[in-house]
Amino acid sequence: MAIEITRSFIDDIKSAIHDGNDTYLSSLVSEQHPADIADIFYKLGFNEADYLLKILDNEKAAEVLIELDEELRDKLIGLRTSKEIAEIVIEHIDSDDAADVIAELPEQKKEEVLTLLQDVGQASDIVDLLTYDEDSAGGLMAKELIKVNLEWDLAYALREMRKQAENLDEVYTIYVVDEKNRLKGTLSLKKMLFSSSLKAKVKDIFNEENLHFAYAQDTSEAIAQIMRKYDLVVLPVLDENMTLLGRITIDDVVDVIQEEATEDYALASGLSEAVESDDKVWEVTRARIPWLLIGLAGGILVSQVIGIYEHQLAINPVLAFFIPLIAAMGGNVGVQSSAIVVQGLASQDNPIGGLMGRLWKELKVAFINAAICSVLVLAYSLVANPNPELGYTVAVSLFAVIIIASLFGTLIPLSLNFLKIDPALATGPFITTANDILGLIIYFMIAKAIYGI
Repeated sequence: MAIEITRSFIDDIKSAIHDGNDTYLSSLVSEQHPADIADIFYKLGFNEADYLLKILDNEKAAEVLIELDEELRDKLIGLRTSKEIAEIVIEHIDSDDAADVIAELPEQKKEEVLTLLQDVGQASDIVDLLTYDEDSAGGLMAKELIKVNLEWDLAYALREMRKQAENLDEVYTIYVVDEKNRLKGTLSLKKMLFSSSLKAKVKDIFNEENLHFAYAQDTSEAIAQIMRKYDLVVLPVLDENMTLLGRITIDDVVDVIQEEATEDYALASGLSEAVESDDKVWEVTRARIPWLLIGLAGGILVSQVIGIYEHQLAINPVLAFFIPLIAAMGGNVGVQSSAIVVQGLASQDNPIGGLMGRLWKELKVAFINAAICSVLVLAYSLVANPNPELGYTVAVSLFAVIIIASLFGTLIPLSLNFLKIDPALATGPFITTANDILGLIIYFMIAKAIYGI
């Protein structure tokens, strides 16, 4: 049962820590889920969190550390000796989590921890996992899984499965391999239970259809797409020879999706990196300032555009009233178009026709939106100001700006994606600033043509 972390509960925790009442502390948290205990850590001071970690048994302490964010986990682990890290943390967590923890250690401490592990097989698995990029399938996978050989009879397979299951918290799938450890299919527990004889071979009842897998070099985003598309909770990872290397579970993929969403939100918001509300002032400033400077440069360019057409404004000052409208509509339309394209790229939504199909569809939508908005602004302009030239200028400009901004907002994320740059970048201040400048140039050029100045 999840605990309610109230102020009074945290005060009780702090008081017990201050008094050294370990028995009371243990009664409060020992039966709670590691994720709930991790939430408590965030409400405590660093020394208090360290004290609470020490009273937990090794297995629970290791599970809590895995639930913590990387910054706090690194600080807490940094206080432990190599022997403590090996015995308290690494020996009680899965190989994928263990590899993540060890990868964050200094090089010398990393080697010390690996040499202190009692399970040589576990150490070997971790070393193997450390060779993969952290954003690849190999970097996400865990080595712990259950596999059986095609040629085993069911009785022997069952005994081997029991041994392998000791290293797993959850059994999702039983993989079937050949003598070279190449993945051939999966084995259904139901078929095993209903088999007429335990002397039957695995190859007689295993399933080799609808087998989904990933290669070790596949990106984490590709893994997330596969598991989302086929509603998988676990995915085997193979090398180029179809050798079974490990498996990725849905909890790891959820973390990837969350990290990707956080990164995209930061880019769309004009942040060069993800920041938290409790980060240091300099860290927050460093994340915000690059795009603020770009916005500043864009604002200067906008002022230069207005300066170039200053004589038009001097002759027809009323043109200035619609500058904010043109700039805002261009920016908004561009962001809308880019956001839809980015969403489609993120979900691997590839319509028939590819690039031309996207552009044609966006052009049709833009034409309808532009026509509606232009008619409305023309009607308003004619009612508010009897000058027909102004109404035509604003209406035609708005129509052109919406069409061009929409196409611009479609092409930019597609181009960034082609160049292997995160297309979410196109939904932020970049597209808004670019469309502001483009929109004003179009506005003044059309004004010049209509007014003949």
